[in-house]
Amino acid sequence: MRRLRGSVPASTSSVLVLSGALVWLYADVVAALVRQWTTDEDFSHGFFVAPLAVYFAWERREALRRTRIQPSWAGLFLLAGSLLLFVAGQFGSELFLTRVSLVGVLAGLVVLMAGIRHLRIVLFPLAFLLLMVPLPAIIFNQIAFPLQLLASQVGETAIAASGVPVLREGNVLVLPGRTLEVAEACSGIRSLMSLLTLAIVLGYFTEQRPGARVAIALAAIPIAVVANAARVAGTGVASYWVSPAAADGFFHTFSGWLVFVVALGGLFVFHRALDLLRFRWARVRGGGE
Repeated sequence: MRRLRGSVPASTSSVLVLSGALVWLYADVVAALVRQWTTDEDFSHGFFVAPLAVYFAWERREALRRTRIQPSWAGLFLLAGSLLLFVAGQFGSELFLTRVSLVGVLAGLVVLMAGIRHLRIVLFPLAFLLLMVPLPAIIFNQIAFPLQLLASQVGETAIAASGVPVLREGNVLVLPGRTLEVAEACSGIRSLMSLLTLAIVLGYFTEQRPGARVAIALAAIPIAVVANAARVAGTGVASYWVSPAAADGFFHTFSGWLVFVVALGGLFVFHRALDLLRFRWARVRGGGE
């Protein structure tokens, strides 16, 4: 490979050395991340993120092959900044920083070994990796608690509309002979994170328009919130009219899966609506011409 002025040579040996250093530095970080995916259902979707990111990068192999390799020292700045995040996370016991720094280190290595153009090609797969990183507790709580209250409020309204007497005290719904607590696990953030990930994947495989992809991803948020609120309301009504067991055990878990499937269906309906709007808009424009 011809060496360029102001560039750093990329060789097999240097790639192997840097890869080994990366594995050594982040082995414990990745192991802890995988353990959290296993134990924390709110972020269990992380198991699917990394393989999908690898697939997205593999899809770009021809574009990477056609792009001229121009290693750049600019990657050192990105690499240094990411490693500073890693150090800050280590000393501050902040797992989020150490995990996010891994994505930055990968981006820096791409620029250092191949160049800015290669980074542009793999930018989406690298950014997609951020979805595998659990949110820090301070941000998670700022999202989960309002979702709990919202689900409780909507649930109270729907339960009362069905004719069931209900009193809400914060995130607790008091029914005759039954008290339901909309706990953190019922906030809907689990389905929100999973549905957002699936929405991004759906947009990637079905849309070429960046605007449509963004719209599908954004639509996952209200769909997940509404679906979870409907689940809370349905649980309250079922526990009153059918059996208190509807709020516990198998039935409670099954309702969560059922509602998620419905939410996923809503995402497909939204995508279909986008297609119909595009078709009608094309017809209007065609008729106007």
